[in-house]
Amino acid sequence: MAMDTMAVELPDLNTITPEAPVEETAEEKYERLLRRAHSEDLSEVSGIGCLYQSGVDRLGRPVVVFIGKWFPIGDIDLDKALLYLIKLLDPIVNGDYVIAYFHTLAASGNHPPFSWLKEVYTVLPYKYKKNLKAFYIVHPTFWTKMMTWWFTTFMAPAIKAKVHSLPGVEFLYSVMRRDQLELPAFVTEYDMTINGLHYFQPDTNAT
Repeated sequence: MAMDTMAVELPDLNTITPEAPVEETAEEKYERLLRRAHSEDLSEVSGIGCLYQSGVDRLGRPVVVFIGKWFPIGDIDLDKALLYLIKLLDPIVNGDYVIAYFHTLAASGNHPPFSWLKEVYTVLPYKYKKNLKAFYIVHPTFWTKMMTWWFTTFMAPAIKAKVHSLPGVEFLYSVMRRDQLELPAFVTEYDMTINGLHYFQPDTNAT
């Protein structure tokens, strides 16, 4: 008795295209970086002392200080620098905060590449931008002015009105008390060299 046979055509495994990996969302990427920030050794960056919180301003908002001269681009892992930034700021940015960046005596070796600044701005969630109430640049130079213009014009126009360039440290005292601002000695010494003593009388009613 003859048996009917059915020819089963098997797929050619060599022609099967693997499914494309699911693209990571911005939120998932940030959460992954946050987990890394809390699990990895970031002493390489934290030990430099270029980024830290220093008291609060006159409205009680945390002040984050960045010392440009202490940020050695050629000797630091920028990936770890981003992780340390996230680790420090994540608990702060749930509420209003301000940043004071000191460009005092910074050289080209301290200038972050634009590609890294773009990555930082892209990775950080909306709360970082929304709750940032002021970004002060103290002792600005032509480089900081050009970078600020470019960045706030083409990358981050939403924070343009929050950026303020200040020629001296004492201009900060209208928005924060002197005892709330901890700075390296070279910053205040340089400030006195170019501006003298008591060159600005702060208006403590200003915010």
